[in-house]
Amino acid sequence: MAEVLSTFLLQPGDPAPNFSLPTPRGEILSLGDVLGANGLLVVFACNHCPYVVHLADALGNFAREIEARGVGTVAIMSNDLEKYPQDAPDKMLEFAREHSWDFPYLVDEDQSVAQAYRAACTPDFFLFDAELKLAYAGQFDDSRPRGSLQPHGGDLGEAVRRMIAGEPPMARPYPSSGCNIKWKPGNEPAWF
Repeated sequence: MAEVLSTFLLQPGDPAPNFSLPTPRGEILSLGDVLGANGLLVVFACNHCPYVVHLADALGNFAREIEARGVGTVAIMSNDLEKYPQDAPDKMLEFAREHSWDFPYLVDEDQSVAQAYRAACTPDFFLFDAELKLAYAGQFDDSRPRGSLQPHGGDLGEAVRRMIAGEPPMARPYPSSGCNIKWKPGNEPAWF
């Protein structure tokens, strides 16, 4: 399993790219539908990546904690479904239920949203403030699938705390790491 690092092409203060994407059941949700009073966490995820599986339960708990602080969460699955059927919408529902993801898990079938966010891996985390300006792009924490450290959300938790408190963002956060997004042929972005 090769580790891929996020690209940091979206910079602090950049606006969140808008989207309208379906849930696995076909309901369309937009950026404004998932924004909390104090901000939004956008997570690019999938069902099969060991890095996502490693922190999936912790992410469910983390999302409930930040929801209580006014920060919404949305996960977006952008992988090529033809080559990776284990990430299909029906399996997304099962995965979300298994890991207590109470937040929306959306399908980016044409991969345009992953491209707009300059997402590179799963999981890839983007935290936006109440005005939908990027406050943090980086790792959930320093745990890894084969390591001894359990997922704790420390890096992302500190970013949320700073954002809500109006403090400066973390200096040079460590990028997200995980499996590369599985691009459809011809969709591979220039930064990939």
